[in-house]
Amino acid sequence: MRILAIACIHNDIESLLNLLDKISGEKFDVVVCPGDFTDLSLPKGFTRVDVGKLILEELRNAGKPIVTVPGSWDKELIEFLDKQNVSVHGKSIVVNDVAFYGYGGARTPFGTPFEPSDLEIENGLRAAYKNISHKAVKVQVTHAPPANTKLDVIYSGAHVGSEAVRKIIQEFEPTVAISAHIHESKGVDALGKTTLVNPGRFPEGTCALIDIDNGKATAKIVSLT
Repeated sequence: MRILAIACIHNDIESLLNLLDKISGEKFDVVVCPGDFTDLSLPKGFTRVDVGKLILEELRNAGKPIVTVPGSWDKELIEFLDKQNVSVHGKSIVVNDVAFYGYGGARTPFGTPFEPSDLEIENGLRAAYKNISHKAVKVQVTHAPPANTKLDVIYSGAHVGSEAVRKIIQEFEPTVAISAHIHESKGVDALGKTTLVNPGRFPEGTCALIDIDNGKATAKIVSLT
């Protein structure tokens, strides 16, 4: 399986269209978006659900299954994404015998709409994992990155990721864990047996391609600019 991971679109539909056109030549089996479809402000006359619908429509043009969780700006999209059967927020989806489970939202200093506690994230991931625990290949999808990794470092050098996300990765050992949220920490890392991926802010021209073969994963950040 090849996963195309894009994140943190933040209302930028124009850049989304341009960059999706650039990535269209790549072969992939599923699109994973770990949140932040929207942002603080919205285009005039649009609701968050309006923006989410437009983005999801464009992602669906790739003709591949889509897996998402809501970001810290996406609380109003939780129900919409669930009804569209693309969400693994507190639940799971199986695509081509690969199990995806996850939980959205992340803590910030800014009081964004969806900031679950670490306990909520942990409980949500445990609930999501239950139905797919028997699967050989599992992919965890969260908006918050795991704490104390290369993927949760802000410009000051501080680590601001989720201890709960880290704890669950160490306990469940998914093949891959995809997260987002910290734009400046896009990249690939590892935690035990798990490959960690933060694709970066998609409108800035980066995404990730993740290959899973025989239960092992390789990942790379792709620049589209």
